[in-house]
Amino acid sequence: MPPRPTPFELVFEALAHERFPAIQAGLAAAGADPRDRDAFLIDRAATTLLHELRPDEGVGEGIDQLAALLHHAYLHWAAGAPVLRLGPEATAALLERRPAGTQTTPGTGDSDAPREAPSGFYAQLAERQLWAQLDADAPHEPLDGCFVAEAPDGALRVLGVFGVHAGRPGFSVAEAAGPEPAGELRRADGTPLFASQLPGGAVAGLHSLAGAEELLELGWRARAVNAPVPGAAS
Repeated sequence: MPPRPTPFELVFEALAHERFPAIQAGLAAAGADPRDRDAFLIDRAATTLLHELRPDEGVGEGIDQLAALLHHAYLHWAAGAPVLRLGPEATAALLERRPAGTQTTPGTGDSDAPREAPSGFYAQLAERQLWAQLDADAPHEPLDGCFVAEAPDGALRVLGVFGVHAGRPGFSVAEAAGPEPAGELRRADGTPLFASQLPGGAVAGLHSLAGAEELLELGWRARAVNAPVPGAAS
């Protein structure tokens, strides 16, 4: 079975080849760090493309999410579009504990992680295993995966992509950013991180993402899985 297409492949792949080189050239001419979102968003080619991507009815406060998606898509393209694909076992392990800075074992068929941890990779989780409710009145949506990119200060920006399926023209996104969480995070209600908040979800083996802190933690865990193995030959 072929791998699921990523959100980048669904939305940006053809567009990127046509429009992203101009952004790259503009950032280089300005001496700007492409990871700097403010610098990215004042680039003329990026601003023009962002305006073109806005729907006719506008997006209101959603312009921040659209800008975040475009920036992550650009960094993903600039890094060579690396994808960390995690099967059911690797996804369960990622949600159960924080990795110790090594990638999943090669040859298991459960992950085809790149050997390096580039800024701009996409971590695609097992389908319909992790869910989130992005707004109080909204239904729970499955997380397809997340874009993970470094900021200039060494923090991570993690953009979760939710509700990707063939019958829907778009998807939902949410972003979290920050340094690696110190120590073990705990939910205020005492339930474990990523424990299901869906009725019957625990029995079905499902998990939930509860807030920005957990999304950021997920991004750091994915980065650790996607990191080089210490001492490994290059």
